[in-house]
Amino acid sequence: MKLYNSLSRQVEEIVPIEAGKIGMYTCGPTVYSTATIGNFRTYTLSDVLARALRYVGYEVKLVMNLTDVGHLTGDNEGDSSQGEDRLEKASKKEGKTAWDIAKGYSDEFMAQMKMMNIEMPTVVCKATDHIPEQIVMVQQLESNGLTYKISDGIYFDTLAFEAKGFTYGELSNLDEMKKGARLEPNPEKKNPRDFALWKFSPSDGTKRQMEWESPWGVGFPGWHIECSAMSTKYLGDQFDIHAGGEDLRSTHHPNEIAQAEGATGKKPFVKTWVHGAFLLVDGGRMGKSLGNAYTIADIAAKGIDPLALRYFYLTGHYRKQINFTWDSLASAATALTKLRELYQNTKVDGVERVSLSEEKMEKIEAFQNKFTAAIENDLNMSEALAVLWEMAKSNIPNYDKVDMMMQFDRVLGLQLDKPISKDGAAIPENIEKLIEQRENMRKMRNYDEADKIRQDIEKLGYHLEDKGGRTRAIKN
Repeated sequence: MKLYNSLSRQVEEIVPIEAGKIGMYTCGPTVYSTATIGNFRTYTLSDVLARALRYVGYEVKLVMNLTDVGHLTGDNEGDSSQGEDRLEKASKKEGKTAWDIAKGYSDEFMAQMKMMNIEMPTVVCKATDHIPEQIVMVQQLESNGLTYKISDGIYFDTLAFEAKGFTYGELSNLDEMKKGARLEPNPEKKNPRDFALWKFSPSDGTKRQMEWESPWGVGFPGWHIECSAMSTKYLGDQFDIHAGGEDLRSTHHPNEIAQAEGATGKKPFVKTWVHGAFLLVDGGRMGKSLGNAYTIADIAAKGIDPLALRYFYLTGHYRKQINFTWDSLASAATALTKLRELYQNTKVDGVERVSLSEEKMEKIEAFQNKFTAAIENDLNMSEALAVLWEMAKSNIPNYDKVDMMMQFDRVLGLQLDKPISKDGAAIPENIEKLIEQRENMRKMRNYDEADKIRQDIEKLGYHLEDKGGRTRAIKN
């Protein structure tokens, strides 16, 4: 498989550190608010990449973090070491504890991951569960002469890092990593690029909800240190792939590299960096102040299956911006419904498998090869979708067609076997569960119970259509 490596700025063949195995880390959300559809483009990219790697034969260990402390508001203004902790700020706004804020939005995020059919990572790790590991890494950096102390915390010394032969900021897509234009620079810092590893709790007596004892005093970790500490804990000092949004490429990810390499002395920290492009909305940027920071809940509220959004993401290349509009989402929903209909209306019950001609065998193999070639070519998912459509409309035998559609869906994650309504609207989860229960009763030949479940579904405003060995729910 070939991927564009942000570190080398070119498409490269993936060569695992350990043959047949991939260690992969992806930056998850800061759980102080609801994730947007822009955020979910990144998480879907990570999911598709992990699925694709498994599809072509790799054993993948995927680690995702949940940032529940230390991400300061100054990050939006050019200095991630200044400002208010986002969890503490949300706590004041919503009248809940910071811990309740973190749990509530973490639970919401996990539920929405499921709605988007994003497979659960091998490890999901929270920053607050790994304070000791972060303290140890700061101590390693301190022992290596890469830290200094000022009034508000312990900082990483970028000049000392470079003096040891390392390169700082090589991943950045900026010509120069500059200090924030909207914040007054901290005059105590040796260099504007230096960043906090451990922040001291406020000296004015303000009580933080999230703070810990450390060798340097009571405080909390800086934002960047969590990813370096947790990724190396679960994947080792060096691993294969790190994924995230392009907004993390200029500061957060270079700081991750500096911390990990400065602590372990090993370079490179990560072999391949994969960054997803921003999502545009109506041709412009997305923002809460603009009223267009749409969420998965906004999509579901319109009766649209969230997997239509997943389909929409797949129509564009992950390294290029794509423009979200409600019309484009509606088109994706229509296409997904038609694709599911192609799968669910392809009759296989009562059809006998027969020996295939050499021509049919070659055609099936060609579809498989084209699909694999597309995903191996820097995740060209729009081409992979095109292969799926071409195959679904071809004249290959139905058994092979449905088998291959489900095989491709292992990567696409569109749930082609998910029950659909006649108008293509999302089927409520309770209806899906009842349909599944009915199918189980029918398989056990318990037709009386199956008929009762059908009646329960009808009372909820749907009727069922059994066709081609499959069931479709139709809203009354």
